[in-house]
Amino acid sequence: MEKWVCTVCGYVYDPVDGDPTSGIEPGTSFADLPEDWVCPDCGVGKDMFEKQ
Repeated sequence: MEKWVCTVCGYVYDPVDGDPTSGIEPGTSFADLPEDWVCPDCGVGKDMFEKQ
């Protein structure tokens, strides 16, 4: 699975780890994140992430 990086703050979403602070289970691909998911570090939406 591919990692995605926030273009605002540099946070990297790694599907292997998920986002436990937001209740996102490990193994969740970026495409499967809810549309209202936001960067846990700076709060921007999925549209501000780029494939790494």
